[in-house]
Amino acid sequence: MFQYSSIEQYHAQLKEGNVSCLQAVQHYVWSIDATKHLNAFIEVYANEALEKAALLDKERKAGIPIGKLHGVIVGLKDVICYKNHRISAASNILQNFTSIYSATAVESLLAQGAIILGNLNCDEFAMGSTNENSTYGKVLNAADESRVPGGSSGGSAVAVQAGLCMVSLGSDTGGSVRQPADFCGIVGLKPTYGRISRYGLIAYASSFDQIGIFGNNIPDVALLLEVMAGADDFDSTISQREVPAYSKLLSRDKKFRFAYFDEAFNHPGIDPEIASAIKKKAEHLKKEGHVVEKVDFDLLDYVVPSYYVLTTAEASSNLSRYDGVKFGYRTDAPVADLTDFYNQTRSAGFGREVKRRIMLGTFVLSAGYYDAYFTRAQKVRKLLIDKIDLIFRDFDFIILPTSPVTAFKAGEKMDDPIAMYLADIYTVMANLAGIPAISIPLFIHSNGMPYGLQLMANKFNEVSLLQVSDLLLAAK
Repeated sequence: MFQYSSIEQYHAQLKEGNVSCLQAVQHYVWSIDATKHLNAFIEVYANEALEKAALLDKERKAGIPIGKLHGVIVGLKDVICYKNHRISAASNILQNFTSIYSATAVESLLAQGAIILGNLNCDEFAMGSTNENSTYGKVLNAADESRVPGGSSGGSAVAVQAGLCMVSLGSDTGGSVRQPADFCGIVGLKPTYGRISRYGLIAYASSFDQIGIFGNNIPDVALLLEVMAGADDFDSTISQREVPAYSKLLSRDKKFRFAYFDEAFNHPGIDPEIASAIKKKAEHLKKEGHVVEKVDFDLLDYVVPSYYVLTTAEASSNLSRYDGVKFGYRTDAPVADLTDFYNQTRSAGFGREVKRRIMLGTFVLSAGYYDAYFTRAQKVRKLLIDKIDLIFRDFDFIILPTSPVTAFKAGEKMDDPIAMYLADIYTVMANLAGIPAISIPLFIHSNGMPYGLQLMANKFNEVSLLQVSDLLLAAK
Protein backbone atom coordinates (compact mmCIF):
# COMPACT_ATOMS: atom_id res chain seq x y z
CA MET A 1 0.00 0.00 0.00
CA PHE A 2 1.29 3.48 -0.90
CA GLN A 3 2.43 5.58 2.05
CA TYR A 4 3.70 9.13 1.99
CA SER A 5 5.99 10.87 4.48
CA SER A 6 7.96 13.43 2.45
CA ILE A 7 8.84 14.47 -1.09
CA GLU A 8 12.40 13.26 -0.54
CA GLN A 9 11.23 9.82 0.55
CA TYR A 10 8.69 9.66 -2.32
CA HIS A 11 11.37 10.51 -4.89
CA ALA A 12 13.65 7.84 -3.41
CA GLN A 13 10.85 5.28 -3.82
CA LEU A 14 10.31 6.35 -7.42
CA LYS A 15 14.03 6.02 -8.13
CA GLU A 16 14.16 2.54 -6.61
CA GLY A 17 11.07 1.49 -8.55
CA ASN A 18 9.11 0.64 -5.40
CA VAL A 19 6.25 2.94 -6.40
CA SER A 20 5.05 4.89 -9.43
CA CYS A 21 3.40 8.28 -9.89
CA LEU A 22 0.37 6.44 -11.22
CA GLN A 23 0.06 4.36 -8.05
CA ALA A 24 0.36 7.53 -5.95
CA VAL A 25 -2.43 9.29 -7.84
CA GLN A 26 -4.64 6.19 -7.63
CA HIS A 27 -4.07 6.08 -3.88
CA TYR A 28 -5.11 9.70 -3.39
CA VAL A 29 -8.13 9.43 -5.69
CA TRP A 30 -9.30 6.45 -3.66
CA SER A 31 -8.64 8.29 -0.37
CA ILE A 32 -10.63 11.33 -1.51
CA ASP A 33 -13.54 9.11 -2.52
CA ALA A 34 -13.43 7.34 0.86
CA THR A 35 -13.56 10.65 2.76
CA LYS A 36 -16.07 12.61 0.68
CA HIS A 37 -17.95 13.55 3.83
CA LEU A 38 -15.05 15.78 4.92
CA ASN A 39 -15.92 17.97 1.90
CA ALA A 40 -12.33 19.09 1.38
CA PHE A 41 -12.31 18.83 -2.43
CA ILE A 42 -14.76 20.69 -4.65
CA GLU A 43 -13.62 18.98 -7.83
CA VAL A 44 -11.10 16.17 -8.41
CA TYR A 45 -9.23 16.07 -11.72
CA ALA A 46 -8.84 12.30 -11.52
CA ASN A 47 -8.53 11.37 -15.20
CA GLU A 48 -6.25 14.29 -15.96
CA ALA A 49 -4.03 13.50 -12.94
CA LEU A 50 -3.81 9.81 -13.90
CA GLU A 51 -2.79 10.71 -17.45
CA LYS A 52 -0.13 13.12 -16.18
CA ALA A 53 1.18 10.50 -13.76
CA ALA A 54 1.46 7.88 -16.50
CA LEU A 55 3.35 10.36 -18.69
CA LEU A 56 5.77 11.23 -15.86
CA ASP A 57 6.42 7.55 -15.19
CA LYS A 58 7.18 7.00 -18.86
CA GLU A 59 9.56 9.97 -19.00
CA ARG A 60 11.38 8.91 -15.82
CA LYS A 61 11.90 5.38 -17.10
CA ALA A 62 13.20 6.80 -20.38
CA GLY A 63 15.91 8.66 -18.47
CA ILE A 64 14.50 12.15 -19.04
CA PRO A 65 15.66 14.48 -16.21
CA ILE A 66 12.96 14.99 -13.60
CA GLY A 67 11.83 18.25 -12.01
CA LYS A 68 12.09 19.19 -8.34
CA LEU A 69 8.41 18.32 -7.86
CA HIS A 70 8.29 15.30 -10.15
CA GLY A 71 5.03 13.48 -9.45
CA VAL A 72 4.27 15.53 -6.34
CA ILE A 73 0.50 15.65 -5.91
CA VAL A 74 -0.87 19.07 -5.04
CA GLY A 75 -4.30 20.50 -4.20
CA LEU A 76 -5.25 24.11 -4.96
CA LYS A 77 -7.50 26.36 -2.90
CA ASP A 78 -10.50 27.46 -4.96
CA VAL A 79 -9.12 31.01 -5.28
CA ILE A 80 -6.02 30.05 -7.30
CA CYS A 81 -6.49 29.93 -11.07
CA TYR A 82 -5.69 26.84 -13.13
CA LYS A 83 -6.22 27.25 -16.86
CA ASN A 84 -9.28 25.49 -18.34
CA HIS A 85 -10.49 24.47 -14.88
CA ARG A 86 -13.41 25.87 -12.96
CA ILE A 87 -12.76 28.37 -10.18
CA SER A 88 -15.43 29.98 -8.02
CA ALA A 89 -13.88 31.26 -4.77
CA ALA A 90 -16.58 29.05 -3.19
CA SER A 91 -19.18 31.61 -4.27
CA ASN A 92 -22.36 31.52 -6.34
CA ILE A 93 -21.29 34.78 -7.98
CA LEU A 94 -18.63 32.82 -9.96
CA GLN A 95 -20.92 29.92 -10.73
CA ASN A 96 -19.51 27.67 -13.49
CA PHE A 97 -16.68 30.11 -14.33
CA THR A 98 -13.67 28.54 -16.05
CA SER A 99 -10.27 30.17 -15.69
CA ILE A 100 -8.62 31.29 -18.94
CA TYR A 101 -5.10 31.27 -17.47
CA SER A 102 -3.08 29.73 -14.66
CA ALA A 103 -1.64 31.54 -11.66
CA THR A 104 2.11 32.07 -11.86
CA ALA A 105 2.51 29.86 -8.76
CA VAL A 106 0.65 27.04 -10.52
CA GLU A 107 2.74 27.44 -13.67
CA SER A 108 5.86 27.14 -11.51
CA LEU A 109 4.60 23.91 -9.92
CA LEU A 110 3.71 22.39 -13.28
CA ALA A 111 7.08 23.34 -14.75
CA GLN A 112 8.76 21.22 -12.07
CA GLY A 113 6.58 18.16 -12.68
CA ALA A 114 3.84 18.58 -10.08
CA ILE A 115 0.44 16.94 -10.56
CA ILE A 116 -2.59 19.12 -9.72
CA LEU A 117 -5.20 16.78 -8.25
CA GLY A 118 -8.11 19.16 -7.72
CA ASN A 119 -9.46 22.36 -6.23
CA LEU A 120 -10.20 22.68 -2.54
CA ASN A 121 -13.09 24.07 -0.54
CA CYS A 122 -12.71 27.36 1.33
CA ASP A 123 -14.66 30.21 2.86
CA GLU A 124 -16.29 32.33 0.17
CA PHE A 125 -13.75 34.75 -1.30
CA ALA A 126 -11.41 33.67 1.53
CA MET A 127 -13.59 35.51 4.07
CA GLY A 128 -13.92 33.44 7.20
CA SER A 129 -12.13 31.53 9.94
CA THR A 130 -14.09 28.26 9.94
CA ASN A 131 -14.75 27.16 6.33
CA GLU A 132 -18.46 27.36 7.04
CA ASN A 133 -19.00 30.27 4.60
CA SER A 134 -18.85 28.22 1.40
CA THR A 135 -21.50 27.69 -1.23
CA TYR A 136 -20.38 24.03 -1.27
CA GLY A 137 -21.04 23.52 2.42
CA LYS A 138 -18.73 23.27 5.41
CA VAL A 139 -15.49 21.31 5.63
CA LEU A 140 -15.03 18.91 8.54
CA ASN A 141 -11.90 18.61 10.70
CA ALA A 142 -10.54 15.08 10.26
CA ALA A 143 -9.27 15.06 13.86
CA ASP A 144 -12.81 15.62 15.18
CA GLU A 145 -15.58 15.89 12.62
CA SER A 146 -17.78 17.90 14.98
CA ARG A 147 -15.22 20.73 14.86
CA VAL A 148 -14.24 23.27 12.23
CA PRO A 149 -10.94 22.96 10.34
CA GLY A 150 -10.28 26.69 10.47
CA GLY A 151 -10.41 29.05 7.54
CA SER A 152 -10.46 30.36 5.07
CA SER A 153 -8.20 27.62 3.63
CA GLY A 154 -9.95 24.83 5.51
CA GLY A 155 -10.18 22.45 2.57
CA SER A 156 -6.47 22.88 1.84
CA ALA A 157 -5.58 22.08 5.45
CA VAL A 158 -7.85 19.04 5.71
CA ALA A 159 -6.56 17.67 2.39
CA VAL A 160 -3.05 17.46 3.87
CA GLN A 161 -4.23 16.49 7.36
CA ALA A 162 -6.33 13.58 6.07
CA GLY A 163 -3.73 12.39 3.54
CA LEU A 164 -5.70 13.39 0.43
CA CYS A 165 -2.71 15.00 -1.28
CA MET A 166 0.97 15.48 -0.50
CA VAL A 167 0.96 19.26 -0.15
CA SER A 168 -1.54 22.01 -0.88
CA LEU A 169 -1.76 25.73 -1.56
CA GLY A 170 -3.93 28.21 0.28
CA SER A 171 -4.08 31.96 0.59
CA ASP A 172 -3.35 33.96 3.72
CA THR A 173 -4.88 37.43 4.14
CA GLY A 174 -5.02 37.48 7.92
CA GLY A 175 -4.14 33.97 9.02
CA SER A 176 -6.04 31.85 6.50
CA VAL A 177 -3.14 29.40 6.12
CA ARG A 178 -1.71 29.46 9.64
CA GLN A 179 -4.95 29.18 11.60
CA PRO A 180 -6.32 26.11 9.75
CA ALA A 181 -2.84 24.56 9.92
CA ASP A 182 -3.02 25.11 13.70
CA PHE A 183 -6.50 23.58 13.97
CA CYS A 184 -5.54 20.57 11.82
CA GLY A 185 -2.10 19.84 13.27
CA ILE A 186 0.03 20.48 10.16
CA VAL A 187 2.59 23.05 8.95
CA GLY A 188 1.27 26.28 7.44
CA LEU A 189 3.56 28.96 5.98
CA LYS A 190 2.69 32.51 4.95
CA PRO A 191 5.70 33.94 3.09
CA THR A 192 6.72 37.60 2.98
CA TYR A 193 4.32 39.77 1.02
CA GLY A 194 5.68 39.80 -2.53
CA ARG A 195 7.74 36.61 -2.20
CA ILE A 196 5.25 34.53 -4.26
CA SER A 197 3.42 36.15 -7.16
CA ARG A 198 -0.25 36.97 -6.59
CA TYR A 199 -1.01 36.79 -10.32
CA GLY A 200 -3.89 34.36 -10.66
CA LEU A 201 -4.95 34.61 -7.02
CA ILE A 202 -8.50 35.93 -6.70
CA ALA A 203 -8.17 39.11 -4.68
CA TYR A 204 -9.74 39.66 -1.27
CA ALA A 205 -7.52 42.47 0.09
CA SER A 206 -4.67 43.13 -2.32
CA SER A 207 -2.15 44.64 0.09
CA PHE A 208 -2.57 41.68 2.48
CA ASP A 209 -3.10 38.58 0.29
CA GLN A 210 -0.31 36.05 -0.10
CA ILE A 211 -0.29 32.48 -1.43
CA GLY A 212 0.74 30.10 1.35
CA ILE A 213 1.76 26.46 1.68
CA PHE A 214 0.48 23.49 3.70
CA GLY A 215 2.60 20.40 4.37
CA ASN A 216 3.40 17.72 6.90
CA ASN A 217 7.04 18.71 7.27
CA ILE A 218 9.36 21.66 6.77
CA PRO A 219 11.47 20.28 3.87
CA ASP A 220 8.33 19.83 1.73
CA VAL A 221 7.16 23.37 2.48
CA ALA A 222 10.66 24.75 1.84
CA LEU A 223 10.85 23.04 -1.55
CA LEU A 224 7.48 24.41 -2.68
CA LEU A 225 8.49 27.91 -1.60
CA GLU A 226 11.76 27.53 -3.50
CA VAL A 227 9.86 26.57 -6.67
CA MET A 228 7.15 29.25 -6.50
CA ALA A 229 9.06 32.27 -5.19
CA GLY A 230 10.65 34.82 -7.48
CA ALA A 231 10.11 37.68 -9.90
CA ASP A 232 7.06 37.82 -12.14
CA ASP A 233 6.26 40.41 -14.82
CA PHE A 234 2.55 39.93 -14.16
CA ASP A 235 2.70 41.12 -10.52
CA SER A 236 3.90 44.67 -9.89
CA THR A 237 4.17 44.01 -6.13
CA ILE A 238 6.51 41.03 -6.47
CA SER A 239 10.00 41.17 -5.03
CA GLN A 240 12.96 41.07 -7.40
CA ARG A 241 15.20 39.52 -4.74
CA GLU A 242 17.09 36.36 -5.54
CA VAL A 243 15.40 33.20 -4.30
CA PRO A 244 17.53 31.12 -1.89
CA ALA A 245 17.66 27.32 -2.18
CA TYR A 246 15.39 27.01 0.87
CA SER A 247 15.24 23.20 0.82
CA LYS A 248 19.05 22.92 1.04
CA LEU A 249 19.52 25.47 3.84
CA LEU A 250 17.72 23.74 6.72
CA SER A 251 20.64 23.71 9.16
CA ARG A 252 19.59 22.97 12.75
CA ASP A 253 22.78 23.87 14.62
CA LYS A 254 22.18 27.61 15.04
CA LYS A 255 21.18 29.62 18.08
CA PHE A 256 18.46 32.22 17.64
CA ARG A 257 16.98 35.23 19.44
CA PHE A 258 13.26 35.09 20.27
CA ALA A 259 11.00 37.90 21.45
CA TYR A 260 7.63 37.32 23.09
CA PHE A 261 4.82 39.61 24.23
CA ASP A 262 3.46 39.24 27.76
CA GLU A 263 0.30 40.95 26.48
CA ALA A 264 -0.29 38.00 24.13
CA PHE A 265 0.01 35.30 26.78
CA ASN A 266 -1.99 37.20 29.40
CA HIS A 267 -4.78 38.20 27.03
CA PRO A 268 -8.26 37.39 28.42
CA GLY A 269 -9.24 35.57 25.23
CA ILE A 270 -6.48 32.93 25.24
CA ASP A 271 -6.94 29.37 26.48
CA PRO A 272 -4.71 29.11 29.60
CA GLU A 273 -3.47 25.67 28.53
CA ILE A 274 -2.25 27.05 25.18
CA ALA A 275 -0.53 30.00 26.87
CA SER A 276 1.16 27.72 29.41
CA ALA A 277 2.43 25.24 26.81
CA ILE A 278 3.98 27.92 24.61
CA LYS A 279 5.57 29.62 27.63
CA LYS A 280 7.13 26.30 28.61
CA LYS A 281 8.42 25.86 25.07
CA ALA A 282 9.98 29.33 25.27
CA GLU A 283 11.65 28.41 28.57
CA HIS A 284 12.98 25.21 27.01
CA LEU A 285 14.46 27.20 24.11
CA LYS A 286 16.23 29.40 26.63
CA LYS A 287 17.70 26.36 28.37
CA GLU A 288 18.92 25.13 24.99
CA GLY A 289 21.04 28.25 24.61
CA HIS A 290 18.74 30.48 22.58
CA VAL A 291 17.97 34.04 23.67
CA VAL A 292 14.34 34.45 24.76
CA GLU A 293 13.23 37.84 26.07
CA LYS A 294 10.03 39.71 26.83
CA VAL A 295 9.24 42.78 24.71
CA ASP A 296 6.55 45.32 25.52
CA PHE A 297 3.90 45.51 22.81
CA ASP A 298 1.06 47.94 23.38
CA LEU A 299 -0.66 47.59 19.98
CA LEU A 300 -2.14 44.10 20.34
CA ASP A 301 -5.71 45.28 20.91
CA TYR A 302 -5.55 47.52 17.84
CA VAL A 303 -4.43 44.98 15.25
CA VAL A 304 -7.78 43.24 14.69
CA PRO A 305 -9.86 46.45 14.32
CA SER A 306 -7.25 47.93 11.97
CA TYR A 307 -7.07 44.74 9.95
CA TYR A 308 -10.84 44.52 9.45
CA VAL A 309 -11.19 48.20 8.54
CA LEU A 310 -8.46 47.96 5.91
CA THR A 311 -9.27 44.53 4.47
CA THR A 312 -12.99 45.18 4.15
CA ALA A 313 -12.23 48.50 2.45
CA GLU A 314 -10.04 46.73 -0.09
CA ALA A 315 -12.60 43.95 -0.48
CA SER A 316 -15.42 46.36 -1.26
CA SER A 317 -13.30 47.71 -4.10
CA ASN A 318 -12.02 44.34 -5.36
CA LEU A 319 -15.40 42.65 -5.33
CA SER A 320 -17.15 45.43 -7.24
CA ARG A 321 -16.06 43.66 -10.46
CA TYR A 322 -18.54 40.84 -9.79
CA ASP A 323 -21.69 42.39 -11.21
CA GLY A 324 -23.08 39.69 -13.50
CA VAL A 325 -22.34 41.59 -16.70
CA LYS A 326 -19.20 39.97 -18.10
CA PHE A 327 -18.89 36.64 -16.28
CA GLY A 328 -20.26 34.54 -13.47
CA TYR A 329 -23.76 34.46 -12.06
CA ARG A 330 -26.42 36.90 -13.21
CA THR A 331 -29.99 37.19 -12.01
CA ASP A 332 -32.79 35.99 -14.24
CA ALA A 333 -35.40 37.85 -12.19
CA PRO A 334 -37.22 40.82 -13.77
CA VAL A 335 -35.27 44.06 -13.26
CA ALA A 336 -36.28 47.70 -13.59
CA ASP A 337 -32.88 49.14 -14.54
CA LEU A 338 -29.13 48.53 -14.35
CA THR A 339 -28.96 49.42 -10.65
CA ASP A 340 -31.71 46.92 -9.91
CA PHE A 341 -29.87 44.32 -12.00
CA TYR A 342 -26.69 44.80 -9.94
CA ASN A 343 -28.67 44.67 -6.73
CA GLN A 344 -30.49 41.46 -7.64
CA THR A 345 -27.36 39.72 -8.96
CA ARG A 346 -25.09 40.60 -6.07
CA SER A 347 -27.74 39.95 -3.40
CA ALA A 348 -28.28 36.43 -4.71
CA GLY A 349 -24.68 35.73 -5.75
CA PHE A 350 -22.80 36.71 -2.61
CA GLY A 351 -23.13 34.95 0.73
CA ARG A 352 -23.93 36.55 4.07
CA GLU A 353 -20.36 37.05 5.33
CA VAL A 354 -19.12 38.49 2.03
CA LYS A 355 -22.02 40.95 1.94
CA ARG A 356 -21.29 41.93 5.53
CA ARG A 357 -17.66 42.73 4.70
CA ILE A 358 -18.50 44.58 1.48
CA MET A 359 -20.95 46.79 3.36
CA LEU A 360 -18.48 47.42 6.18
CA GLY A 361 -15.77 48.28 3.66
CA THR A 362 -18.04 50.64 1.77
CA PHE A 363 -18.97 52.31 5.04
CA VAL A 364 -15.36 52.93 6.17
CA LEU A 365 -14.53 54.37 2.75
CA SER A 366 -17.54 56.69 2.65
CA ALA A 367 -16.94 60.45 2.68
CA GLY A 368 -18.17 61.02 6.21
CA TYR A 369 -16.18 58.22 7.84
CA TYR A 370 -13.02 57.83 5.72
CA ASP A 371 -10.77 59.80 8.09
CA ALA A 372 -12.37 58.38 11.22
CA TYR A 373 -11.80 54.76 10.22
CA PHE A 374 -9.69 54.09 7.11
CA THR A 375 -7.09 56.83 7.69
CA ARG A 376 -6.70 55.93 11.37
CA ALA A 377 -6.35 52.25 10.54
CA GLN A 378 -3.58 53.09 8.07
CA LYS A 379 -1.81 55.04 10.82
CA VAL A 380 -2.03 52.04 13.15
CA ARG A 381 -0.60 49.87 10.38
CA LYS A 382 2.36 52.24 10.05
CA LEU A 383 2.92 52.24 13.82
CA LEU A 384 2.80 48.45 13.83
CA ILE A 385 5.32 48.16 10.98
CA ASP A 386 7.69 50.58 12.72
CA LYS A 387 7.37 48.72 16.02
CA ILE A 388 8.06 45.35 14.40
CA ASP A 389 11.04 46.76 12.50
CA LEU A 390 12.53 47.84 15.83
CA ILE A 391 11.97 44.41 17.36
CA PHE A 392 13.76 42.69 14.48
CA ARG A 393 16.83 44.85 15.01
CA ASP A 394 17.44 42.87 18.20
CA PHE A 395 15.66 39.56 17.58
CA ASP A 396 15.30 36.91 14.87
CA PHE A 397 11.74 35.86 15.67
CA ILE A 398 8.56 36.80 17.48
CA ILE A 399 7.02 33.80 19.21
CA LEU A 400 3.22 33.77 19.56
CA PRO A 401 0.26 31.41 19.72
CA THR A 402 -1.33 30.84 16.31
CA SER A 403 -4.85 30.93 17.71
CA PRO A 404 -6.18 31.75 21.19
CA VAL A 405 -8.20 28.50 21.15
CA THR A 406 -8.17 25.06 19.56
CA ALA A 407 -10.63 24.15 16.81
CA PHE A 408 -14.11 24.91 18.08
CA LYS A 409 -17.41 23.19 17.38
CA ALA A 410 -19.07 23.78 14.03
CA GLY A 411 -21.65 26.57 14.26
CA GLU A 412 -20.34 27.76 17.63
CA LYS A 413 -19.35 31.25 16.51
CA MET A 414 -21.49 31.76 13.39
CA ASP A 415 -23.95 34.03 15.18
CA ASP A 416 -21.23 36.20 16.73
CA PRO A 417 -19.00 37.68 13.99
CA ILE A 418 -17.12 39.86 16.48
CA ALA A 419 -16.00 36.81 18.47
CA MET A 420 -14.99 35.18 15.18
CA TYR A 421 -12.93 38.21 14.14
CA LEU A 422 -11.18 38.41 17.53
CA ALA A 423 -9.95 34.84 17.03
CA ASP A 424 -7.54 36.33 14.44
CA ILE A 425 -5.73 38.41 17.06
CA TYR A 426 -2.38 36.60 16.74
CA THR A 427 -2.26 36.08 12.98
CA VAL A 428 -3.31 39.38 11.36
CA MET A 429 -0.16 41.14 12.59
CA ALA A 430 2.01 39.37 10.00
CA ASN A 431 -0.26 40.46 7.15
CA LEU A 432 -0.46 44.07 8.35
CA ALA A 433 3.35 44.19 8.42
CA GLY A 434 3.94 42.02 5.33
CA ILE A 435 6.32 39.70 7.20
CA PRO A 436 6.62 35.89 6.93
CA ALA A 437 5.02 33.68 9.56
CA ILE A 438 4.56 29.98 10.14
CA SER A 439 2.43 27.74 12.33
CA ILE A 440 4.21 24.61 13.57
CA PRO A 441 2.24 21.66 15.02
CA LEU A 442 3.84 20.95 18.39
CA PHE A 443 1.09 20.31 20.93
CA ILE A 444 -2.02 18.28 21.73
CA HIS A 445 -4.61 19.90 24.00
CA SER A 446 -6.31 18.06 26.85
CA ASN A 447 -9.46 18.13 24.67
CA GLY A 448 -7.59 15.95 22.16
CA MET A 449 -7.16 18.62 19.49
CA PRO A 450 -3.82 19.66 17.98
CA TYR A 451 -2.52 23.19 18.14
CA GLY A 452 0.66 24.94 17.17
CA LEU A 453 3.16 27.61 17.87
CA GLN A 454 3.50 30.61 15.56
CA LEU A 455 6.78 32.25 14.61
CA MET A 456 7.17 35.54 12.74
CA ALA A 457 10.41 36.72 11.13
CA ASN A 458 11.65 39.86 9.42
CA LYS A 459 10.80 40.40 5.76
CA PHE A 460 12.45 37.89 3.41
CA ASN A 461 13.96 35.96 6.30
CA GLU A 462 12.25 32.70 5.36
CA VAL A 463 15.56 30.81 5.49
CA SER A 464 15.91 31.30 9.27
CA LEU A 465 12.18 30.82 9.78
CA LEU A 466 12.30 27.43 8.08
CA GLN A 467 15.52 26.48 9.90
CA VAL A 468 14.12 27.12 13.36
CA SER A 469 10.79 25.49 12.45
CA ASP A 470 12.62 22.34 11.33
CA LEU A 471 14.61 22.44 14.58
CA LEU A 472 11.46 22.68 16.68
CA LEU A 473 9.66 19.92 14.82
CA ALA A 474 12.68 17.62 15.04
CA ALA A 475 12.75 18.08 18.82
CA LYS A 476 8.99 17.56 19.19
